[in-house]
Amino acid sequence: MGAAERIAVEMPAAAERGPRRSFAVGASLLREGVVAPDEMLSALSQNGRESGRLPDVLRARGLVVERDLLGVDARNWGIRLVDLDAALPDPRLIDAVGVQDCLRHSLVPWQKVGDITIVATSRPEDFRRLRPMLEARLGPVAAGIASSRAILSAIHARRGDLLARAAENRVAGPESCRNWPRLHQSPLAMAALAVTVAALLIAPLATGLAALCFAVFSLACIVLLKLAATVAALRTALPGPDPASDAIPPVVSVIVALYREADIAPRLIRRLARLDYPAELLDVILAVEAEDHVTLDALANAELPPWMRVVVVPEGQVKTKPRALNHALDHARGAIVGVYDAEDAPEPDQLQRVVARFQRSGPEVACLQGVLDYYNPRTNWLSRCFTIEYAGWFRLVLPGLARLGLVVPLGGTTLFFRRDVLDRLGAWDAHNVTEDADLGIRLARHGYRTELIDTVTFEEANCRPLPWIKQRSRWIKGYIMTWAVHMRQPRRLWQQLGPKGFFGFQALFLGSIAQFLLAPLLWSFLLIPFGFDHPLYAALPAPALWTMTAIFLLSEFANIFIGVLGLGRTRHRLSLLWVLTLKVYYPLASLAAYKGLLELATRPFYWDKTTHGIFDDGLQGGQTVHLPPPASVRLTA
Repeated sequence: MGAAERIAVEMPAAAERGPRRSFAVGASLLREGVVAPDEMLSALSQNGRESGRLPDVLRARGLVVERDLLGVDARNWGIRLVDLDAALPDPRLIDAVGVQDCLRHSLVPWQKVGDITIVATSRPEDFRRLRPMLEARLGPVAAGIASSRAILSAIHARRGDLLARAAENRVAGPESCRNWPRLHQSPLAMAALAVTVAALLIAPLATGLAALCFAVFSLACIVLLKLAATVAALRTALPGPDPASDAIPPVVSVIVALYREADIAPRLIRRLARLDYPAELLDVILAVEAEDHVTLDALANAELPPWMRVVVVPEGQVKTKPRALNHALDHARGAIVGVYDAEDAPEPDQLQRVVARFQRSGPEVACLQGVLDYYNPRTNWLSRCFTIEYAGWFRLVLPGLARLGLVVPLGGTTLFFRRDVLDRLGAWDAHNVTEDADLGIRLARHGYRTELIDTVTFEEANCRPLPWIKQRSRWIKGYIMTWAVHMRQPRRLWQQLGPKGFFGFQALFLGSIAQFLLAPLLWSFLLIPFGFDHPLYAALPAPALWTMTAIFLLSEFANIFIGVLGLGRTRHRLSLLWVLTLKVYYPLASLAAYKGLLELATRPFYWDKTTHGIFDDGLQGGQTVHLPPPASVRLTA
């Protein structure tokens, strides 16, 4: 009799005995001398106060290895081990259960023996609860046991192609940009281009005046929006830490998408080890592309802590961060899902603050956005300007937008979501290169709120001109794509956001796009004091000139005002004189905008990756940076 037949014969009776109490695992490990009594007592005490499973607590503390747990679980439940490496599961059985449900519950239907389907699970205590669902899809079932790693590998081996497609198509079609055509494939875009060229040739002055009016109007809108948001932020400071809650702390999954990060593992482990959250409740997922052998080899040679694991993202049609996040989401165990970048250094108590805020917020608060800052602000002039820009954006503008009840375009990291909301909305749009801003809009469209939380994550400022332009071009390309996707049905967008939200969205997104693309036209007026003629200047009446001048001055005041106040809320102590140099910094964004526009027409889904680890947190323009000391992930006694 083979292994499958023995499991099929023995397991039905064992399954009917019902779940054993959790301390049976601990008793077996104690009896076999795997875990010391004092260590087991501490783990059992912690297991009673938190939402983690006892095996997860023991594994996170490094007290057991997978082999010991599998053997004890098999004996405790009276079932046999399933060798998934020797015999892969039947893919038709996986399809019957559903590949996402297999990943979510860490199980895989293995083989059919007669009328009984053997289901390999890494959580035998959950089998009785899942049995009705499994029998509805498979018929009579029996349980075997296998490691979560083996189950994951088997699912990927059999249904990696389905997982790749699922990660690319989670968002509903009307809210996704996956059908975005290239320029020559879009009749509407080609017609718009032809009309623009014809207008420039037939009536260049009128076309120039129309573009100028739109540029000035959009500048006025975005400046007023930023000032209103800043005033709203100043009137109410970000709330401090929420008081401790008596609620059981949940498992928190943190996803870090990695690509071509050969030497990131030691630094990433060191930074995330500062997080002061119970190790048994921390689930860090490193999502790595299947063909990225550089990163996979580096992680294979690294000594990853028990709370950190690698998930391989199968090859697909696109290679973007949101696709990797979508794939990793199916492997996440947490009720709260966070996102970090490879170079991030979060404050130690960040997860505790996030959990406390979610526990004291209503279900409509679906996302918490942390504050981003830089650990290398003094590397050069570009890093100083980037630091000033982010200080105003994350400490004033975004909090103000949230308090005004407007759409909050999320940043790409230090984001935390309720898992059920992510599943309901289809998570991230795998084809959008600013998946964060797009998700912020979709949250608002479906009635959810984003709040800013006063906790800081330090990351590396992109302070080399060409990489800066590449990164910014991706952001601007994504802004254009996001605006166009959500404006497919303007009436529906109006109904979902309301008038205030709709106009705020237009001012922020369309206004930003217009400024990036038309800023050179506005800057051309700066040549007039130097004796240059300007054809549009001569055609403008005096009131229009005075109005335009007033808006220019208001814009400069807003930039300086927001930059100075934002910088004052950091601990960098940069000279305020650097704020005045932003006038030279912002023109780089126009170069990036035209690069992004060209890519939008030719390679809309191309992800121009930012290289990390150039300016690490150990050195900053010749000065040592003192980040919070590593407390290591807290092991609560």
